[in-house]
Amino acid sequence: MGPYTITYFGVRGRCGAMRIMMADQGLEWKEIVVDFADWMKGDLKATCVFGQLPKLEDGGFALYQSNAILRHLGRNHDAYGKDGKEAALIDMMCDGVEDLRLKYAKMIYQEYDTGKDAYIKDLPNHLDKFEAVMAKNKTGFLVDDKPSFADYSLFEVLLNHLVLCSSCLDTFPSLKSFVEKMSARPKIKAFLDSDAYKKLPINGNGKQ
Repeated sequence: MGPYTITYFGVRGRCGAMRIMMADQGLEWKEIVVDFADWMKGDLKATCVFGQLPKLEDGGFALYQSNAILRHLGRNHDAYGKDGKEAALIDMMCDGVEDLRLKYAKMIYQEYDTGKDAYIKDLPNHLDKFEAVMAKNKTGFLVDDKPSFADYSLFEVLLNHLVLCSSCLDTFPSLKSFVEKMSARPKIKAFLDSDAYKKLPINGNGKQ
């Protein structure tokens, strides 16, 4: 399978999880980095199905919406469970991660100065759901015994939250172990240590 192409801004943002997933899977990809000023001109935006990036190109196939892209990668690279029931559970967990991601994004982009402390205080009420699933599964992953696309999404969201509050996982042993295990996977570790990853801000407004 030839290299994928990601079109996105020069941030981790909505591409963070897919980049980590592709790195771990040993996949090759190219990046087209969009300057925000050029984006605001509207020409590229008009070609996007929902007027949004990221865009993933897989040969002549173009796909938008970050979670749809993760699902596509999951189908193509054995990261979508062994059967329909596991796939449904992975979908459920991905949607749960998306709920947390949206709450995080709202705080980062709309309420950082006024709502950061309250967000961090309330965070355990969201993390405990993932802790319970991870602890029950006993494999170190959300579903089955290897990473699915939902695991990559959760891992990336947790990395962002550890920047926001370095102690946020201290009372969640399963999640803390999960982050440590994912971070130690050789291809993920190499990617997280790379300049390509480190140079990118987490969010587009500089908040983290």
